[in-house]
Amino acid sequence: MNSQPKSVVSDLEQAHSQDIETITLLLAKISNRTPEEIKPHLDTMLEQLVQLSRERPFYESASPQEWVAAFTEWVESHRGLNLPTLQDEAISRESIYGERG
Repeated sequence: MNSQPKSVVSDLEQAHSQDIETITLLLAKISNRTPEEIKPHLDTMLEQLVQLSRERPFYESASPQEWVAAFTEWVESHRGLNLPTLQDEAISRESIYGERG
């Protein structure tokens, strides 16, 4: 991993040292491992969680082409369902809005 998450993990460890110590001891107790064996795994998990929190969701980062590809993939995933199609009259403005349209 890059140094940025490590720095954040170090900051978390300093700010929440008591909680991390408690978690380490509990994990050691339930896994029959020593705290020294648990700590590297806990550090790795914290790094992964920090990295996940930094990733932007698809809707914030996708290009127009990625949106089109994702939508096309979604449409194609429904083709095999053999869903009935609507007649043109069923989706006309008049049928949707009635007298208000």
